[in-house]
Amino acid sequence: MGCELLFRDDPYLTRCSARIVGNDEQGIRLDRTVFYARGGGQPGDIGTLVTADGRTVEIIDTVKGHDTDDICHVPEDGAPVLETGTEVTAEIDWARRHKLMRMHSSLHLLSALVEGAVTGGQVGPDKSRLDFDLPDTSLDKQALTDALNKLIDEDHAVTSRWVTDAELDAQPDLVKTMSVAPPRGAGRVRLIDVDGIDLQACGGTHVARTGEIGRVRVSKIENKGRHNRRIVVALED
Repeated sequence: MGCELLFRDDPYLTRCSARIVGNDEQGIRLDRTVFYARGGGQPGDIGTLVTADGRTVEIIDTVKGHDTDDICHVPEDGAPVLETGTEVTAEIDWARRHKLMRMHSSLHLLSALVEGAVTGGQVGPDKSRLDFDLPDTSLDKQALTDALNKLIDEDHAVTSRWVTDAELDAQPDLVKTMSVAPPRGAGRVRLIDVDGIDLQACGGTHVARTGEIGRVRVSKIENKGRHNRRIVVALED
């Protein structure tokens, strides 16, 4: 049985009680977690695990193990070794996570504005990027910035729902990224729906409304090959 992924239903949950079910060279495994594991272009969460007797383990990354629900919390070097069965409070670095949520949601808006297949992407706490298959296309930074902020100001709801693997296979346009497949293997796939703007398969964490993203700007547009255009988006605050 895999780890219970609490962030899937509530990305605003910052901490939870949990029990250690494994601890090896890959990291610490919990029976439940609020930590998002690196994947889909979004970094893994960082934070702490704290025991009832006050021992603290700094978590410097979170990665997937053998399958989607196998989550490994990577401790910093020299951290206390916590035994299997130990009860802990798991808490993420919320300031960093919230920036990642804002940035990830802004990239979904960007993918709705630019007509081209997404060939790659990376979410960061302050700036993020999407790469598009766009041969012979001229893009304007200010026009894209204005369009993004308009969608943000309109404060669209951002919700999630699930479809079966078969339903996703029947609607291939729900997968926008050519290089990254959405998390599969459990018989269902999560969709992120920006009301009236965008609907796509995604396992990442997002804000509840676009207005929460705040002001952004397109800071750079680069040619990364004959067909590849890289668009970099930054948070203004």
